[in-house]
Amino acid sequence: MNPKKKSFPPKSDRRRPREESGEWMLYEGRNAVMELLRAGKPVDKLFLSADVSGRMADIVSMAKASGAVVVECDRRKLDAMSETGVHQGVIAQAAAHEYVSLEDILQTARDRGEKPLILICDGLNDPHNLGAVIRSAETAGAHGVIIPKRRAVGLTATAAKASAGAIEHIGVARVTNLAATIDTLKEQGVWVFGADAGGDKNLYDADFADSCAIVIGSEGNGLSRIVREKCDFIVSIPMKGKVNSLNASAAAAVLLYEAVRQRP
Repeated sequence: MNPKKKSFPPKSDRRRPREESGEWMLYEGRNAVMELLRAGKPVDKLFLSADVSGRMADIVSMAKASGAVVVECDRRKLDAMSETGVHQGVIAQAAAHEYVSLEDILQTARDRGEKPLILICDGLNDPHNLGAVIRSAETAGAHGVIIPKRRAVGLTATAAKASAGAIEHIGVARVTNLAATIDTLKEQGVWVFGADAGGDKNLYDADFADSCAIVIGSEGNGLSRIVREKCDFIVSIPMKGKVNSLNASAAAAVLLYEAVRQRP
């Protein structure tokens, strides 16, 4: 009798991004690890490929100064640990990213003496998109990002890497009910703008100078029905080319920077 052959999953399925679980999360790549250390977040261990240690003196120095254990290891071990597949020879093991509350985001605006500028993600499922959106929000000076708990990706290692370190400098709130959260924002005097190609108001005719939240829909379906109904305005971005849409992070950047342009 011939022994049964072992069956393996297709190569494309062997590495899939995993949600952070428990106490620790992995941060991968030079930018993500550097921003983690700059933010002063507690790092437990820094895993470094022996063949690139000389090019990462600043990262190693900051990690040791923070009390982290620096472990040189074979690149194959990093390959096995990596959740993103692009670790660039360095992985940090740190406390899992903590979510903030809606009130924390509003307090950030008050502390800066600014009117709230908030980005809401309505059901993004791709961690790369979420990370890129967080990066756009942080660079534009937004006070926070809101994501739903259900039917949407959270702050995974892949999202952290895609944010290029921005995730360490902006608060992300994960809420149970997005529609109820929008109601709460309205009670706080925040105007809510949904982004949709079929919007009834051109982006450049919208008034973002006051307290506002901008809602970006999911990759495939856009704004959900109930969230769309909760928005005060639905705005569209003028499309001059033959392609009639932008990806989530590009749309977020266009809208956020128009809001920044209109503010003092």
